[in-house]
Formats: sequence, structure tokens, C-alpha cells
Amino acid sequence: MQSQFHHQNIYLDTCCLGRPFDDQTQDRVRQETEAFQRLNAYFSTGHLHWIVSDALANEVAQNPNVTQRNTINTKLNTAHQTVRVGEMETARAVQLEWLGFPWFDALHIACAESGGADVLLTTDDGLLKRAKRSHEHLRVRVENPYTWLQEVGG
Repeated sequence: MQSQFHHQNIYLDTCCLGRPFDDQTQDRVRQETEAFQRLNAYFSTGHLHWIVSDALANEVAQNPNVTQRNTINTKLNTAHQTVRVGEMETARAVQLEWLGFPWFDALHIACAESGGADVLLTTDDGLLKRAKRSHEHLRVRVENPYTWLQEVGG
């Protein structure tokens, strides 16, 4: 494991957390699911620091699938750090909305920034595209989990 990988602060959005529940017949979905599973292993060994937020818990609570919701909530309880959504995070999310990010995406970015995340990992192509376009306005890197793990050697 490369030193640039070790002890990084990672924020996973809801799409990333839900990837194991998606149809695994597509190569991309399967690769992203495997990346998510590797990340979980790194979180449990302490090689990576997992940051979650109230916003994430709130979005997960809206999942109508009880099994998925409960499974993800159980995982959220093992996170190393929880960012509480306060005035600072809300104000930052409003700024990000002005850049074209939907509310929950903006709030996830704001929470990741506030929590000191090195990277926010997502499987959401729309979020990835907007983040690339607006990267100079973000204080956190936004990447796909599979691509990011390949890059850092995880």
C-alpha cells in the first residue's frame, strides 16, 4: 500500500454506499462494488479514515427499501467521524447550489469539506461531471471509487 493512500480521510456519498445493491451484471457496477468492499476493509483496519454526516444519514433514511436502509445504517454506525450539519455546512451548500449542484450533492460536498475529507467518492456520473467542471471552487476532490483506488494503489 502506497504512503499517499494510507490514513486518508474518505467521504462516501449515498450512491457509493448503495452500489452493492445495484444490478451486478454490468462490469462497471461490479468494479465499483468491489472498490466499495475494499474501502470497507481499509476502514475496518484503520488504513483509511471514514467520514460520514448527518446529511448522509438523512438521505439514507429516505430509502424506501427497508433492507437496504438498515444495511447502510449499520455500516454508517462504524464510521470514524460524523460531521454535524450546521450553519457553516448549510451556507456552503447554498454556495455550491449556485454552481449547479443539486441540494444533497451540495450538502455532501460541504460536509466532506467541513470534515476534512481528502476525497469524496461517488458513483454518480452527474456529480462527477459537475465536480470536474467546478473543481477550482471545491475544497475536496471528488472521484469515482474504482478509479481513485486504482490511482492511489489501494
